Amino acid sequence: MAYVPRLKQEYKERVVIALKEEFGYKNVMQVPKLEKIVVSRGVGAAVADKKLIDHAVDELTLITGQRAISTMSKKDVAAFKLRKGMPIGAKVTLRGERMYEFLDRLVTSALPRVRDFQGIKATGFDGRGNYSLGITEQIIFPEINIDKINRINGMDITFVTSADTDKEAKSLLTELGLPFKKN
Repeated sequence: MAYVPRLKQEYKERVVIALKEEFGYKNVMQVPKLEKIVVSRGVGAAVADKKLIDHAVDELTLITGQRAISTMSKKDVAAFKLRKGMPIGAKVTLRGERMYEFLDRLVTSALPRVRDFQGIKATGFDGRGNYSLGITEQIIFPEINIDKINRINGMDITFVTSADTDKEAKSLLTELGLPFKKN
């Protein structure tokens, strides 16, 4: 039998049943699911130093286990000395097995390493069932060697779900293990 990530197995066995019961879905296909996770980082200082983009790509690749790509600017901004097509950030889109593996590592090992962690805010929903989370330090991930980083940077993590409402998406993400604040 092939390897199945722990959270994917848990989703199929426990989360689907819990969400069907909570929202009264008649069909299993109505139950919302996690479609993709996008991890991105903006590197504004890369206008002056091109090596910062390479560091950002390498760090995101280490953290997610999938090769990151650099993102290009869409238009010229004279005030920031930015030209169209210059590399300005890095991102990774995770789907399938890698997505569940990353979520598992985020919930079990990375988020507990945040200083004074009380839970994540529930205000990051966009109204269509997607959730965005900002992380201020990349060193919370155990894959990053603290001695080899040149700057502490943050990143944005977006969870894209098939849920129609924020309430359904929050229930899905809570069942998958994201620790929301209890307020």
